Amino acid sequence: MSDAKSSSTPTPATRPSLSPTYALRRKLPDNGLGKALFSLGMSVRVPYFGTILPYVDEMRPGYCRVTAPKWFGVYNHIHTFHAIAACNLAEVAMGMLMEATTPTTHRWIPKGMTADYLTKATTRLSAVATLAEPVDFAVIDSGRDVVVSISITDTHGVEVVHCEITTWVTPTA
Repeated sequence: MSDAKSSSTPTPATRPSLSPTYALRRKLPDNGLGKALFSLGMSVRVPYFGTILPYVDEMRPGYCRVTAPKWFGVYNHIHTFHAIAACNLAEVAMGMLMEATTPTTHRWIPKGMTADYLTKATTRLSAVATLAEPVDFAVIDSGRDVVVSISITDTHGVEVVHCEITTWVTPTA
């Protein structure tokens, strides 16, 4: 019985390590300055993300919340938040969720996205990414789709865009 328990409970020696991205986020202070530094570093590392001025507010395995201000760089022709800028926000949230969730024994890459534009986005936006279902990385030995659901809301709590991003997860070696 102790053998079964020890094999199912990760120990520090057997637990997969955190991704470098998530390890960095955890090293920084969990306050406005730490979050701003992390968000800036992420935008430097992935420059296209910087076009929406994302702020990673919360990041943990299975969950990520990112906000983006409404500014002229994300405007469309009617001065609302451009649909593709909202998709960019969804991809930031998905990417940070996957970085926090995926152990170093595996890797991930986006495979596809569906986006439903529900109503005009006239304010700053908040994207919350969650896993559509729990993932057991121990059983992923060749490759598997992992779906991330992203709800993008305005400052009034109205969902303006809903995305599903499918990622392809494989072992690293």
